[in-house]
Amino acid sequence: MNSALSQPRPPALPKDAACLSVVVPVYNEAATIAGVIQTVLGQPLVQELIVVDDASTDGTWQALQALAHSDPRIKILQHPFNRGKGAALRTGFAHATAPVVLVQDADLEYDPNEYSLLVKPILTGRADVVFGSRFEGAGTHRVLYYWHSFGNRLLTTLSNMCTNLNLTDMETGYKAFRREILQRLQIEEDRFGFEPEITAKVSQMDVRIYEVPISYYGRTYAEGKKINWRDGVAAFWCIIKYNFFRRHGRTPKRTGTGG
Repeated sequence: MNSALSQPRPPALPKDAACLSVVVPVYNEAATIAGVIQTVLGQPLVQELIVVDDASTDGTWQALQALAHSDPRIKILQHPFNRGKGAALRTGFAHATAPVVLVQDADLEYDPNEYSLLVKPILTGRADVVFGSRFEGAGTHRVLYYWHSFGNRLLTTLSNMCTNLNLTDMETGYKAFRREILQRLQIEEDRFGFEPEITAKVSQMDVRIYEVPISYYGRTYAEGKKINWRDGVAAFWCIIKYNFFRRHGRTPKRTGTGG
């Protein structure tokens, strides 16, 4: 029998105790980062906030240095050169210490007031990984780009065909994990390929995956949105790569965790 299958499931966590490591990858978000930090720290479940500056050039790092002294829960880290969202998350995950790790973008497209909703399946002992879906339920959604929505659904469908999951939003930026799950994973992608990579790898583990509906306040490119069609092409390749050629447990070792 597979030893992983015979291991007892982790117990539920205290529902009102601070138990979240919130990891925020940041690149040129000087205009929004103070508001993000204030909103995140206002959530009672937050034990620590880890902000990874991916070599911003607009004063984001200077703003973070000033904000870091305002609350002992804030940890700030900096990359010497720009490496991408996946690399920033890899660095942040390596410094997380709370029982549950949650990814938060630095632009408030995703609402920190919904943390309790997102992590409830983990806190109640039902889930090990939770995806927040922008396409399921009645949460508030800003109306934006049709082709982005179409592309997200297309990539999710392809990912589901490869993983045999029934997700509605593989590309969501709101994902939460029991920390021990992340400790068993080797994140390789440096850019937005993190989303299909992590989805493929958790699908190959003995973990319970849940999905909950969330609100979404998307940005336009004029407002700072960074993902583009090239990232969609890269995501397509990552779905194939991590489901068929670089499956979990057969990935090469990295020389370091970044940072």
